[in-house]
Amino acid sequence: MKTLGLLGGMSWESTAIYYRLLNEIVRERLGGLHSAKLLLWSFDFAEIAERQHHGDWDGAGMLLAEAARKLEAGGAEGLLLCTNTMHKLADQVEASVSIPLIHIADATALAVKRVGMQRPALLATRFTMEQDFYKSRLADKYGLHPVVPDAAGRDMVHRVIYEELCQGVITETSKAAYIAETERLRREEAADSVIMGCTEITMLIGQPDFDIPVFDTTRIHAEAAVAFMLP
Repeated sequence: MKTLGLLGGMSWESTAIYYRLLNEIVRERLGGLHSAKLLLWSFDFAEIAERQHHGDWDGAGMLLAEAARKLEAGGAEGLLLCTNTMHKLADQVEASVSIPLIHIADATALAVKRVGMQRPALLATRFTMEQDFYKSRLADKYGLHPVVPDAAGRDMVHRVIYEELCQGVITETSKAAYIAETERLRREEAADSVIMGCTEITMLIGQPDFDIPVFDTTRIHAEAAVAFMLP
């Protein structure tokens, strides 16, 4: 089994889900008392979020790259960046180490294509929904056509992530709002599936809430990581 380095804490709520999933999937694969060999670097998310919202992506990238180097020095043989949004800096992280990074958008796109979907509704932070680093990877590399909420929808989805989910707050009101926004995208933008494009969203909605395919990026990413660890 390879040792995996986790760049986590963004937020710790979803990193805890990653930790559980990675260990559960390894146990399912190997049985008995087996668990995942992991190294975790957990950021103080406030320091990252401040840089995000001030547009200081270079500063955030320096923090991620430094942590990645420390994980590699500690024995990590591959990296998992436990967040969708910070994959904006995936190239910078990869350039800082000699070990591979398992990209969340690649794993997600392959899952979407396996079931023949083309126009996934992308629910995520404003950074992921509005900037091109994620959408263009899905489109250019995999031929997908992601659709995102309108301005009001993006504001709502982003606010729930930072003000509620990242702080462990789950409400039926926000769940209903996410479902309603997805239904609007399905009706008005011909969305044929849903990408839960923020790792915290798995805390709020899931496949049982929809009759179209739902792609949980946290689980998909964890499954791709275990495939790397246990080829």
